[in-house]
Amino acid sequence: MAGRTLSPNTPNSELRANQFELVREVIQEVLQGNRFYARKFAGLNPKDLRTIQDFNRLPCTTKAELAADQAANPPYGSALSFERDRYCRLHQTSGTSTGRPLRWLDTPQSWEWLLGCWRTSFPFMGLTARDKVFFPFSFGPFLGFWTAFDAATRAGYLCIAGGGMTSTARLRFLLDHGCSIVFATPTYALHLAELAAKEGIDLAGSPVRALVVAGEPGGNIPATRKRIETVWGARVFDHYGMTEVGPVAVEAADHPGQMYLLESEYLAEVLNPDTNIPTPSGDYGELVLTNLGRVGSPVIRYRTGDLVRVATDTDPSGRTWRRFDGGILGRVDDMIHVRGNNLYPGAIEAIIRRFPAVAEYRIVVNHADPLADLRVEVEPAKGDGKELAEAVGRAIRDDLLFRVVVNPVPPSSLPRFEMKARRVIREY
Repeated sequence: MAGRTLSPNTPNSELRANQFELVREVIQEVLQGNRFYARKFAGLNPKDLRTIQDFNRLPCTTKAELAADQAANPPYGSALSFERDRYCRLHQTSGTSTGRPLRWLDTPQSWEWLLGCWRTSFPFMGLTARDKVFFPFSFGPFLGFWTAFDAATRAGYLCIAGGGMTSTARLRFLLDHGCSIVFATPTYALHLAELAAKEGIDLAGSPVRALVVAGEPGGNIPATRKRIETVWGARVFDHYGMTEVGPVAVEAADHPGQMYLLESEYLAEVLNPDTNIPTPSGDYGELVLTNLGRVGSPVIRYRTGDLVRVATDTDPSGRTWRRFDGGILGRVDDMIHVRGNNLYPGAIEAIIRRFPAVAEYRIVVNHADPLADLRVEVEPAKGDGKELAEAVGRAIRDDLLFRVVVNPVPPSSLPRFEMKARRVIREY
């Protein structure tokens, strides 16, 4: 692969030209041994990719395709560019619509590329050599924090793993070691804050100055973000990535509410999910990604299913990398259709998180009838929650302009999550 000179301040014309050259190199190398893409791009000569428009005419890759390929070619599928003995790491997604996770292998070279994505991200968040970085979860097949942990240790930060502990023990552990940075999902950050309140632990007075949240929406939902920052007394940095893609975008210390796309490592398109036509900056669209260095297990024109909106305002820092306004705004397949109303779960979360008395919540969509019904269950921090449920119901009606049944449930009755939360339940 050619050397990269794509800094966040690379002039736009140079950035695009360099990205395209990297894409051509990736495709040329991938087609030599990757059976999945050799079939998908049958007849393609990389020399025929003379312009970015030629590349944009290639068919997109979907998660359903990859899942079907792994089912037909178990256990790892045929989207691998080398023989199996070249690979050293295995990770997997949390599951597809079929419930079967995607398994993803990486070579040592691809793993180094993933770590490089994180090392590029750390300066955006203002991490320093004085920081102690805490990872309060048990390492498993989920990719995200493996790469963050490995990249942070190699970058010279003191990294402290919190696996094999209860959540309460993790809280005391991070305080004992004076940790200043915490990596977690938004849900788990709120769960730790809930436990801290019960244990009489003053998180806002702790050394924690920042939380890096990833793995689910929330970091850029204003009410969720405000709640995390209030109870922790710390800044939230949102981060976005996927197991099959890698670490993709990060929020910067000097530009809250937006996420910078790591354009040194990805060629990104934003398409209308219905027409596959590029959407102009400022409009909603589905993020489509090609990674520029994960040659051993690449994705080319991969439909992430995530909705973004490219910022149109001038970047005061002078960076040329594109920014996602509001981060990841939702998923194409998460839209809920309820009696003529279309909404994303994030719209409901944005309302619910305005109520500090809500400890946890769940959205239940019942598809038993032709017209789906939706109800929201709210768990109060204390009490029976009746008045709280009524207040949440009024807020949803006032903001979204339709009525939703909101029921209180007993304290501590809804599940808690360490990694990705599953708060939308569909009944059939």
